Amino acid sequence: MFLQAAAGILCYVGAYVFITYDDYEHFFEDVYTLIPAVIIIAVGTLLFVIGLVGCCATIRESRCGLAAAQELSAYTQGHGVLTVTDVHFQFVIILLLVFVTEVVVVVLGYIYRAKVEDEVDSSIHKVYDEYNGTNTDAPSRAIDYVQRQLHCCGIHNYSDWRTTRWFKESRNNSVPVSCCRPAVVNCTGSLARPGDLYPEGCEALVVKKLKEIMMYVIWAALTFASIQMLGMLCACVVLCRRGQDPAYELLVSGGTYA
Repeated sequence: MFLQAAAGILCYVGAYVFITYDDYEHFFEDVYTLIPAVIIIAVGTLLFVIGLVGCCATIRESRCGLAAAQELSAYTQGHGVLTVTDVHFQFVIILLLVFVTEVVVVVLGYIYRAKVEDEVDSSIHKVYDEYNGTNTDAPSRAIDYVQRQLHCCGIHNYSDWRTTRWFKESRNNSVPVSCCRPAVVNCTGSLARPGDLYPEGCEALVVKKLKEIMMYVIWAALTFASIQMLGMLCACVVLCRRGQDPAYELLVSGGTYA
């Protein structure tokens, strides 16, 4: 059950990154940022499969699990005899591969987290300049969504809208209504009433949000990597003790299951 729970959490974190990236993709165009999320979903899927095989082995008196392990042993060892030592060794190898993969996720997470600020700074001006105020325009929808969700207005503050093409063409001395505070009634976004608008700019808040998302991935990978390290140590201890046990028995021999 632990592996299924771990798989569920990892897949949830990875899916959350994908969903959030879809909302902020116009402000952060580097798609390689999704690599840690893809890897963590793959790890979660692998853990789910391992847990499913374990449950199958338990429910069906080890026949299903041992059959899968027997096939793996035949490929890796070139013979048809599977011992408890083989099972533990293969389990340690799988945990080691998953552990290394999660370490890679942590490293990539820190690398891409460090790039967030520069990426947002280089793209946010372009997105704001492309704003035209229509729902059919993707950059416009992205800006309105971010300003409403993060309670911000403009890049650094609402005065940044003065330099945008949309502001110059509209000539009404106002900003988008997505800059309006929700408590203000009949807000039109007029710069003559700055108290009706969000005072904080969006760039810093977008950077903060994206860094938080990457930290979710990093902490999830670190947590399960630590747990798997403990699991590998325990499996190695069991493996060493069983290897010295003279009463050690074969689980599968000559194609007959115990």
